[in-house]
Amino acid sequence: MELKNLFPIFWFVLVGFAVVSAQECGKTGFFVPQSRYETNRGLLLSSLPSNVSARGGFYNSSIGQGPDRVYALGMCIEGAEPDVCSDCIEYASNLLLDTCLNQTEGLAWPEKRILCMVRYSNSSFFGSLKAEPHFYIHNVDDITSNLTEFDQVWEELARRMIASTTSPSSKRKYYAADVAALTAFQIIYALMQCTPDLSLEDCHICLRQSVGDYETCCNGKQGGIVYRASCVFRWELFPFSEAFSRISLAPPPQSPAFPTLPAVTNTATKKGSITISIGIVWAIIIPTVIVVFLVLLALGFVVYRRRKSYQGSSTDITITHSLQFDFKAIEDATNKFSESNIIGRGGFGEVFMGVLNGTEVAIKRLSKASRQGAREFKNEVVVVAKLHHRNLVKLLGFCLEGEEKILVYEFVPNKSLDYFLFDPTKQGQLDWTKRYNIIRGITRGILYLHQDSRLTIIHRDLKASNILLDADMNPKIADFGMARIFGIDQSGANTKKIAGTRGYMPPEYVRQGQFSTRSDVYSFGVLVLEIICGRNNRFIHQSDTTVENLVTYAWRLWRNDSPLELVDPTISENCETEEVTRCIHIALLCVQHNPTDRPSLSTINMMLINNSYVLPDPQQPGFFFPIISNQERDGLDSMNRSNPQTINDVTITDFEPR
Repeated sequence: MELKNLFPIFWFVLVGFAVVSAQECGKTGFFVPQSRYETNRGLLLSSLPSNVSARGGFYNSSIGQGPDRVYALGMCIEGAEPDVCSDCIEYASNLLLDTCLNQTEGLAWPEKRILCMVRYSNSSFFGSLKAEPHFYIHNVDDITSNLTEFDQVWEELARRMIASTTSPSSKRKYYAADVAALTAFQIIYALMQCTPDLSLEDCHICLRQSVGDYETCCNGKQGGIVYRASCVFRWELFPFSEAFSRISLAPPPQSPAFPTLPAVTNTATKKGSITISIGIVWAIIIPTVIVVFLVLLALGFVVYRRRKSYQGSSTDITITHSLQFDFKAIEDATNKFSESNIIGRGGFGEVFMGVLNGTEVAIKRLSKASRQGAREFKNEVVVVAKLHHRNLVKLLGFCLEGEEKILVYEFVPNKSLDYFLFDPTKQGQLDWTKRYNIIRGITRGILYLHQDSRLTIIHRDLKASNILLDADMNPKIADFGMARIFGIDQSGANTKKIAGTRGYMPPEYVRQGQFSTRSDVYSFGVLVLEIICGRNNRFIHQSDTTVENLVTYAWRLWRNDSPLELVDPTISENCETEEVTRCIHIALLCVQHNPTDRPSLSTINMMLINNSYVLPDPQQPGFFFPIISNQERDGLDSMNRSNPQTINDVTITDFEPR
């Protein structure tokens, strides 16, 4: 389908800095809702933020077969910081998912601190120039200086940038950012970029047409932007990108249209006649003002960074003051914590269904005897309040009054994953398609925590009871009471106090207190095995005399070339065997004994969405009790029966958390 059939939507606002966005959805090609094409589109677009940011600002890929195949690419303006790029690509992807409801083609050019693009289609467009259609947005204000001289400077700048962008000898092909001085006080800032999968000739054509289009439509306006599917061109009379801070400015042109200040004389002092050029006066005043301004700006920046650093590291509950609910409102919402409103119980306390301000909510009331103290409670508030992702449960507020510690979450109607997964009467409601989508959703959620959010967050208690399911069985990761926040360059730490749930914790954490993002990877691997086999990770009965834990059982089946024996019998007859086998393979890579052998979440995401990605052979997993006696098994079974599955249950070892 040609892009000329796309319907464009534009936004343009100028308030000091421009905020621009354009988004298109196809008008002639459509897919069936909840079809394989829609699933593939969601998987591919959700993988773009991490892949684009990790690959220098550009990434393209496809997923699926035949009519269900989706092609997509993402691009950030060159030089963007990885987290800024990831944020923009995620915004663009979500924009398309939310607005292109069933169109087989879409394009978005939003600006989220930087300009970026996401495009998808049901036909391959990689390496192909799409010069038409184009669309543009311009500033409403007109150029006030001599337009003829302005055009000369503007055209020379555009010509120079196109030559730099498309020259085979250029150090920065497909991209240019440059400036040109009109006067000492007025500067043109311009930026252009092509998708780097084009040929240089096609890039030249795309940019030349964009410059020409702007001259035709918008000549005389104070800035604007021309979008195409293959390139973008923008200019303004203010620095709209960080790129301009690294560019040296050439002197302004000397012409009657832009004259320098004339030199005139001033009268003398009592000691004699001194002739002073006004140009010299300005030469003294202007640099002085600039220096003072820069000093004040630097001081303001230092204060801002210190304040942000304090706010980012503090777990003071006051930073989420706007989320605080009154205890009386919580009581009213739950009918004074009525037994009939309880939807879950665990070591932490109880979860109630309630209605606050007309909205159904889940209210988590911590038991006064709960091991999650005020510190863990505050930690959960601070962590979850900063997170916004469709595969993470949304925190709506909290209540901290006396000994009462209460969290208010969005209501997720289908309870938790373990409620369905480990109940023989409900397992059938989770067919393989739902289970695979749950695996993919959990992957996206953890990837956001580890890589795509502003800070690195290690959950430390990933398990089936902490995965909530919405009305469409989409997963939402919950319970961040044990989570740890790290800076961008930090990915792990040591602790003497172990927190987590037995069976999901990796050996290096249990034995040495070492935890990192790869600890969550191990837990994720165990969780995937549970989803595939429909049984709890702790104990799998194999005979009258021995029992193996799930990880050991899966490893033995893999070594015996019979991995499909692991599959839950309720779905074994109607599942994609290649997809299931690949998921088992990925899970075994996640539970390897050595944490450095485990893949990162971005790699796991690629393994799941790209069937051509070659998986390495898994090494022996990190397990603790490969074989136990029948007598020990009976004792463990008794303990299991006394610990039914609940929503958001938190199981902690003999040590207190942290």
